[in-house]
Amino acid sequence: MFSVLTASWPLFLGLALIMLGNGLQSSLLGIRATDEGFSTSVTGFVMSGYFLGFLIGSTLTPRLVASVGHVRVFAALASIASTAVLLHVVFVEPVSWFFMRVMTGFSYAGLYVVAESWLNDRATNETRGQLLAGYMVIVLGGMGGGQMLLNLDDPGGAELFILCSVLISAALVPILLSARPAPSFESTSRVGLRELYRISPLGVVAAFWTGIAQGTVFSLAAVYAGRIGMPISDIAIFVAMIFLGGMLFQWPIGSLSDKLDRRMLLTAVTLFAAAAAVVGALAPSESPIVLFAVMFVFGGMNMPLYSLCVAHTNDYLKPEQMVAASGALYIYVGIGASFGPMLAAFLMDLTTSQAYYVFLAVVHTVIGVFAIYRMTRRESVPVEDQLPIVPAFGTTGSVTSTLSAESLRDQMDRDLANMSRADMLR
Repeated sequence: MFSVLTASWPLFLGLALIMLGNGLQSSLLGIRATDEGFSTSVTGFVMSGYFLGFLIGSTLTPRLVASVGHVRVFAALASIASTAVLLHVVFVEPVSWFFMRVMTGFSYAGLYVVAESWLNDRATNETRGQLLAGYMVIVLGGMGGGQMLLNLDDPGGAELFILCSVLISAALVPILLSARPAPSFESTSRVGLRELYRISPLGVVAAFWTGIAQGTVFSLAAVYAGRIGMPISDIAIFVAMIFLGGMLFQWPIGSLSDKLDRRMLLTAVTLFAAAAAVVGALAPSESPIVLFAVMFVFGGMNMPLYSLCVAHTNDYLKPEQMVAASGALYIYVGIGASFGPMLAAFLMDLTTSQAYYVFLAVVHTVIGVFAIYRMTRRESVPVEDQLPIVPAFGTTGSVTSTLSAESLRDQMDRDLANMSRADMLR
């Protein structure tokens, strides 16, 4: 595994810099918006722009790549993202910030798609799991580490915005110098949004509500922490706990997903997330240690949910449908993530800061209730027939969107061959 990861170190280094910049920028904007006098509702509106842009970017980037190539697209998007960060300091106004967040989300979506396609090109069917493991650590570790950079300077100045811009620009160096021709985006069997719902109602509904929850928790975590009076050092830890929990729980939950009924596991995970949010709503704001623990558990339960949605949906799909279905499923996530921050922020302004946790608890409860309902409507796929889960992140990019249908078919062919040999040995 070590040799596989070291061979791709330029890509991982570039991705790490991108994630550090993204993690820092998101929390920095939440804190700065509060300092500038933006209401929580306005801040939610501003932050939702990122997910709208991300949704657009993940859809359009493959077309741009087909037109002008990976290297040019990556360099252009990195330049746009780097510029957008600095413009926040120049135009301190909500509508301007919203459009800058759209630009940032669009750029980051493209950066992820290009970088992940290069990463996927370097993977074989034997090493893909190891590379995905390394990718997970980089994505979540970088987002969490970016929070610690908040302590380097005053969020009220321009220095941290400049640092974000530098990190994004620096990511160009290792990735572009190591880039080689990446695979083309294959045309696969199309799966419409309505058709996908008919195939897997739970996968679609859970993905949509998971997008609402993830968009809310990422966009408003720093805003909530600031509203209850946390100092910058505690805000950094508070937000970082989300990503640390997601990083540590992703693999255990994924492993259980391959051994248990996925609907049962999805129900348990989302209800644990709801319970953690309820504890957060009831916990006194003067107890930062309790709130840190709440965010660690919540992140650990919330972040693997999209992987479970993808895996559950794939269990009902043909191999040639999986790539297209992954893109369709992400549209549901992106729509949910675009609306989540606005709804939660409105409730926080209308009531109290604790509406942040109440909203998250309700969202995850809805997923759990619908999952229980679906268990009464259709038999589950036998555990032995479930496809292996692939780590994926609904609001930070997903390698599943760049996996080729041929790779998925090859994996299934090997699984069937192994099953046949096992049958012969019996």
